Amino acid sequence: MNNKPFIIGIAGGSGSGKTFFLNSFLHHFKNDEVTLVSQDDYYFPAGEMTQEENKLYNFDLPSTIDDQQFLFDIRKLINGEVIYKKEYNFNNPLAVTKILEINPAPIIIVEGLFILHFKEIAALLDHRIFVEAEENVALQRRIKRDGMERGYPEDDVLYKWHNHVVPAYKEFLLPYKGSCETIVVNNNDTPEEIIRITEEISADLKKEYCKKD
Repeated sequence: MNNKPFIIGIAGGSGSGKTFFLNSFLHHFKNDEVTLVSQDDYYFPAGEMTQEENKLYNFDLPSTIDDQQFLFDIRKLINGEVIYKKEYNFNNPLAVTKILEINPAPIIIVEGLFILHFKEIAALLDHRIFVEAEENVALQRRIKRDGMERGYPEDDVLYKWHNHVVPAYKEFLLPYKGSCETIVVNNNDTPEEIIRITEEISADLKKEYCKKD
């Protein structure tokens, strides 16, 4: 194992298929070869909100993220330390909050909407992956996810999409697309294509960074 882990940043807008890409990527590694730290677990607590308050609250701003704690924990992983983090429950009062144990590994994946916008975090990344999809495709995925997983009415999803999600994507993520080494277009939900791309990237990394002493 090299002294310094290799750090991959995976960024993508809502509905881009980033989660599927991420899961496919992780599938190519053993547990002790890779670790994941997600921006979603660094939201500042927003407190309990009514449905209307939740609809109007803009989660798609960098100011909603505790980027300094996020940075601190990434540096701890780089230094070989374990981090413990409360899992974010997306303001669901019925969700059971888990404590995440995130262990250091030869490859660290940092994922989230603003990881390229946060300058100190972006500076730590050795390889940047940008996952994107056409806007209408991404919107349909968002409607399906928020309806099935979080119980949000479609009107609320559309309000957030047009007023929060798209403006944030254009301001805080899209400008950094040109700085990414790998761009993945995921319009068709074709598992074979995503698996092929993740296999190509992971094969080289495993060869270089997951050698056993």
